[in-house]
Amino acid sequence: MHATSVATICITLAASPLAAREISLIPPIDCDLGTDCFVQQYVDHDPSPAAMDFHCAPLSYDAHKGTDFALRSIAQMQAGVNVIAPAPGVVTGTRNGMRDEIFTAERVAEIDGRDCGNGVAVNHGDGWTAQYCHLKQGSVTVKTGDRLNRSDVIGQVGLSGKTQFPHVHMTLRKDGVVVDPFDPDGQITCGAPSSDSLWQTPLPYLPGGILSVGFADAVPEFNDIKAGRAATDTLPTDASALVVFGYAFGGQADDAINLQIVGPDGEFMSQTVTLAKNQAQFFRAIGKKHRTGWTPGVYTGTVSLIRGTQIVSTAQGSVTIR
Repeated sequence: MHATSVATICITLAASPLAAREISLIPPIDCDLGTDCFVQQYVDHDPSPAAMDFHCAPLSYDAHKGTDFALRSIAQMQAGVNVIAPAPGVVTGTRNGMRDEIFTAERVAEIDGRDCGNGVAVNHGDGWTAQYCHLKQGSVTVKTGDRLNRSDVIGQVGLSGKTQFPHVHMTLRKDGVVVDPFDPDGQITCGAPSSDSLWQTPLPYLPGGILSVGFADAVPEFNDIKAGRAATDTLPTDASALVVFGYAFGGQADDAINLQIVGPDGEFMSQTVTLAKNQAQFFRAIGKKHRTGWTPGVYTGTVSLIRGTQIVSTAQGSVTIR
């Protein structure tokens, strides 16, 4: 179900109408949202096989019942980012022993219905319950029966269960019914998203963005980009190629990705590519092969995500050739 006009009212199956202030939440992740971490996907408000977030945009997937607070790289996950209690409550269950690894079809039997991975279930009182998923193996710090205060650490962001990027997934329910904390009454007006939420402080909505920009001597593997190990700070003058890549999220069909390299002698190269379909996470790269050697100095890469006539996000990276 997609918006046909700004007046379109989308009736959601995600939640029943609720008083928006029955519970007050802080984000379940200890990071600077929009800088160190971001919301990758929201609750799905589309009852069809398509997906739609509370902005009537496709930052969700079919039947997604929670909010995904994601990190920029696996390296960031390995360094350690805490998952915290967004509200007081009592722990009703935990899992802590599943390994952190990107999910593939070959791991279906291993996961065996434990899509949440390592997690913590919490009763927040007055009919409110929540599940926090994909925590790092061995990081869960609480046990069943523990009482939590707001912001208590319950574990760390991980890559366990059925996931392809490091994040904490939070599913919030009221009396067993899924509630979107960004739009708790479940009545979606396309073109005029609700400003009433369950967050103590309004959280930024990013419609997509560039997560990182880096240089390499060849087009890198996507898993290396996700891991945060694809980029280099320096290259020799006889490097086999000079490549800039941009890693992004929230791409929509027909979005344009502009990649540009500027070197010591001015613009080195520039190219714009168009996305053929929606992509939750993706990368694009451009570059040139070595012919006569690279001019020493600093090369700056700029990557922009453009939607229609609007720049959604832009970021830069650099490499020194010497």
